[in-house]
Amino acid sequence: MARGLVGIAHAKNKLRQSISHKNGSVSATTTTSYVQKGHFAVYVGETCRRFVVPIAYLNHPLFQDLLHWAKEEFGYSHPMGGLTIPCSEDYFISLTSLLKSS
Repeated sequence: MARGLVGIAHAKNKLRQSISHKNGSVSATTTTSYVQKGHFAVYVGETCRRFVVPIAYLNHPLFQDLLHWAKEEFGYSHPMGGLTIPCSEDYFISLTSLLKSS
């Protein structure tokens, strides 16, 4: 019984962390590795800031251009171990804002 309560408390804390970091449909997360269902994480900019974006963005031609750019820059093997987009954070935020409004 106590173990179940600890698990619930841990899950509740993770959910609270992910909600507190949300910023529209794009969120910058630094304290948790949790990614909601229907989203994926990318690393952007020189500091490799982590953003969580909806999977639906993968279908958009502008986002696909970013993915091709990342493939040309890093190939399929990158030391970060995640999907890294070689653009500035400002550009990425502008692009995802545009995608969100379309």
